[in-house]
Amino acid sequence: MKDTPKPRYKTLNWPEYNKALKRRGRIDIWFSKDLKWIMPPQGKHGRNRIYSDAAIQCCLMIKVLLQLPLRQVTGFVESLIQLTGLSWPAPDYSTLSRRQKTIDIQIPHQKSQQGLHLLVDSTGIKILDEGEWKRKKHKVEYRRQWRKINIGIDAETLQIRAVEVTSNSVGDSEVLPSLIDQIPESEQIVTVYGDGAYDTKQCYKSIIRRGATPIIPPRKNAQTWKSLEPYAQARNETVSLVKKVGVKVWKKWSGYHWRSLVETKMLCIKRLGERLISRDFDRQINEVHARIAVLNIFTALGRPNTRVVP
Repeated sequence: MKDTPKPRYKTLNWPEYNKALKRRGRIDIWFSKDLKWIMPPQGKHGRNRIYSDAAIQCCLMIKVLLQLPLRQVTGFVESLIQLTGLSWPAPDYSTLSRRQKTIDIQIPHQKSQQGLHLLVDSTGIKILDEGEWKRKKHKVEYRRQWRKINIGIDAETLQIRAVEVTSNSVGDSEVLPSLIDQIPESEQIVTVYGDGAYDTKQCYKSIIRRGATPIIPPRKNAQTWKSLEPYAQARNETVSLVKKVGVKVWKKWSGYHWRSLVETKMLCIKRLGERLISRDFDRQINEVHARIAVLNIFTALGRPNTRVVP
């Protein structure tokens, strides 16, 4: 039996996408004269902050983009300020470290025009690495540590709309309700795509509560739920259909393979570094958020329009 040939893809908007890729390297995307660098007076007792949240976020985005330590970030920002002819001060590394723990990173995004198709997945990222050579050579006992990054992306704009950073002991299904809650109630969620790890009552309840359709493959030997609630009926229909036509046909019919887009986005997150540099949990969260802000800006500049060619 011959194997099915792999499909070939062609980028239909290559000239525009090529320009977008070039724009990702421009300095003025991250640093412009219109940026509100100095914090305006707050009218409160005590010393006011010198740098605005936008200035700190700009520095942290440069940090994760270029994978620089904080001292080098200060030097890089100082040089950018000099090149632009501005008289702004540059935050020192201790200020950046202190503000990174409490800042609320603003993640830009574009809304879908015809409702949100949310693709969810998770991956692990290292937070401590003692060295592969040391473990192999000396047989040192080592318990690997990492953080889990859970994201939800928009299938239309390919931008990350929801993110949750947890320890490695937290399951995917426990995080999905939090990801869905990050989408404003005023925005319609049409479908939610997830793998078998999200085949739980908690996940189905969260999805149905927002009026969305869950596209989640049932686990192996899955049985129908006895409840008559809408979330159970939606899951039972999927179980019955999978038993009738098979999981491969169901995945093709339901568009489940859209999930490959969120897996590709996970790879993009790790392209900005295989591990987190920050030591404490709060700073690690904002380090991840800074990465996502960078990726969403990149995506907004332009994305490829690919189609299968015969």
